[in-house]
Amino acid sequence: MNIPGNMILRSILPFTIITLLTFLVMGGSVRAQDVNSKITSAIKSSNATELARYFNNSIDLTIPDSEGTYSKVQAEQIVKSFFSKYPPVSFTINHQGKSNDGSVYAIGTYKSKTLSFRTYYLAKPIGGQMLIHQLKFESREE
Repeated sequence: MNIPGNMILRSILPFTIITLLTFLVMGGSVRAQDVNSKITSAIKSSNATELARYFNNSIDLTIPDSEGTYSKVQAEQIVKSFFSKYPPVSFTINHQGKSNDGSVYAIGTYKSKTLSFRTYYLAKPIGGQMLIHQLKFESREE
């Protein structure tokens, strides 16, 4: 039995395309989860340098007594100062999600010995990397 090559190609092409698309979609989801876990880990360990690896070139940053758009380097120094002033006792993610454009976000609670902060970040895919565009630590009264 001799089956022409183009007939075989036509029968496996749809399967191959579906398989490749599945891997691409799943790969993006895994990448987003990986970045979320690395960002969470950096915040839990108050490691501003590691966290800044995921900052976009400019970032909207909100912390007590400081709010604005900063360069990556400026934002790292501000976050480092925040972590120094309010070392974490705990950090938990309360909610996270993603949008159709590939952006991911998380809302959490950052607790220091003296204060609790509602924490939010938004990361967007830029040049194949997930980069933080917004980061907020908003004080909450306990």
